[in-house]
Amino acid sequence: MRTLKDVNAGQTCTVVRLHGEGAVKRRIMDMGITKGVEIFVRKLAPLGDPMELNVRGYELSIRKADAEKIEVV
Repeated sequence: MRTLKDVNAGQTCTVVRLHGEGAVKRRIMDMGITKGVEIFVRKLAPLGDPMELNVRGYELSIRKADAEKIEVV
């Protein structure tokens, strides 16, 4: 299983599935990350956390802990 955490800067991936329960999953979906959406990883912070993404035409920063819950291809 490959997660968003494993994607390098400059790569694009597609969301396959969201893991997690309740409020965590709902928060991820509220940010626009849903099944089938393409995500471009713009850059990573020097220590790798957070990640800066382009999702649905806007910029988003997400923690690695949340990125682990997003399965991608």
